[in-house]
Amino acid sequence: MNARRVLAIDAGQSDIKVRVDDGTRREDLTFRGIHTGIPLLPQLADVVRETLARTGTDLDVVTAGISGLTDRDADADALLALVHADGVQATMLAHDSTTSFLGALGDRHGAVVAAGTGVVTLAVGETETARVDGWGWIMGDAGSGYWIGRAALDAVMRAYDGRGPATVLTEAALSRWPDLTQAYMALQADHDRVRVVASLAREVAAAADAGDAVAQDISRRAAHELASSARTAVRRVRTDEPAFDVCAIGGVFASRTLHDAFESELGEDLRLVSPRGVGIDGALALAEITPAHPLGAAVHRAGAI
Repeated sequence: MNARRVLAIDAGQSDIKVRVDDGTRREDLTFRGIHTGIPLLPQLADVVRETLARTGTDLDVVTAGISGLTDRDADADALLALVHADGVQATMLAHDSTTSFLGALGDRHGAVVAAGTGVVTLAVGETETARVDGWGWIMGDAGSGYWIGRAALDAVMRAYDGRGPATVLTEAALSRWPDLTQAYMALQADHDRVRVVASLAREVAAAADAGDAVAQDISRRAAHELASSARTAVRRVRTDEPAFDVCAIGGVFASRTLHDAFESELGEDLRLVSPRGVGIDGALALAEITPAHPLGAAVHRAGAI
């Protein structure tokens, strides 16, 4: 595989990270996140073409870990058809839970909770794998950046009405919507509303770490949801391991309040360990995954791989 020239994509809702590895050098780029309301594969094809134009690199393989990848979009043949004229000979697609796991733990057994705008947990045991959540902002993603931002807005409007305690999160909301009575209408009309709501997670983290009681409560509830997903995934794959490793990756865990609460909620038999790398590292590692690998069945392939 070292002779292959790989373009790896870590496609999230907030941003798309790209790494080009031609065997002699690596170059990283960042693009705007995927838009869930329009077809996915043309978006990825545009990223491939722009990367080629900006780096001047020839490619053999495109690999991609994609947030919320569905069966409808997991069509490696269709992506290859879109980029074959650009010199790409093979494509590999996987849900970002797979690439997050590969980036964080590699070939080790364990569980990875990847929490950014959305969240998904993947556990890999001796013989089984289990994915928990990752069901999107309408039906799931408990403890994600969107979940936290939505809870923040709920708290702000409760404070505005007098139904809840005052919070410094009101200032963060006012900086975006000076008239809070019109904020809900502005959000409903904003095609980028998921990303906008999730961006409030940064203010929640800062406010919680600074001592705001409302932000601390939101952070601890998010940690409870994330730890619950981790425990559930581990329970589904665990055999006789006395301890099981868990990695926590993604921007949500930048909050010290949330991170500490998450670790506390895991319990004594789940061991929080530092990740080896991040999602883009896993997207690049996808090029090494064979069908016989424990995660091989989760990878969609096309072309001469």
